[in-house]
Amino acid sequence: MKLNERSLAFYATCDAPVDNAGFLYKKGGRHAAYHRRWFVLRGNMLFYFEDPASREPVGVIILEGCTVELVEAAEEFAFAVRFAGARARTYVLAAESQAAMEGWVKALSRASFDYLRLVVRELEQQLAAMRAGACPPPPRRPRALPPKENGCAVWSTEPPAAPTGPSTGARPGPEPPPLPPRRRASVPNGPLDSASFAQLHEWYGQEVRALRSQWLSSRARP
Repeated sequence: MKLNERSLAFYATCDAPVDNAGFLYKKGGRHAAYHRRWFVLRGNMLFYFEDPASREPVGVIILEGCTVELVEAAEEFAFAVRFAGARARTYVLAAESQAAMEGWVKALSRASFDYLRLVVRELEQQLAAMRAGACPPPPRRPRALPPKENGCAVWSTEPPAAPTGPSTGARPGPEPPPLPPRRRASVPNGPLDSASFAQLHEWYGQEVRALRSQWLSSRARP
């Protein structure tokens, strides 16, 4: 795949919202030293710069076909981006805190086009069921995600078990996140295949962020 450097530089520094951004420590390819770089995640491309004010990235990592996992390294809060293949390079990165590391691992695990394609396919099935007047099928967990991330279980899509005994007055546990609503009016009614990757990423990214915020708010309420 050929990448135009000017197009990449423009995409890396444009004013469009980013999926994640922050400082990470990147281990050099030939040396064991770590360098502090400013990382910007846009879609399935992870750009890194000398500092936030830089207008051109030092490099870019295409996140297709990779796995993200925690590793033991000299730096604390380290994780690795691995690619399949005997000669494929492994990128070892380290965050500045536990929360930052968890945020980056989740964002990078969901940044590939394959993951987005699974999400779009699931939403298309739910939309078709709604238009047909039927109840949408329960969402399935994408196969690309492991059962756990960073030692924490991912959202469960199984309905809670009905109580079998008398109520003890205990506070019920947190409810799972709600199902995605109908698409916003800004999304065209035509087939989703005609939309670009950037449009799909923006539309469904907004819905996922809104649903997660709603779910976290419901957990915070007493």
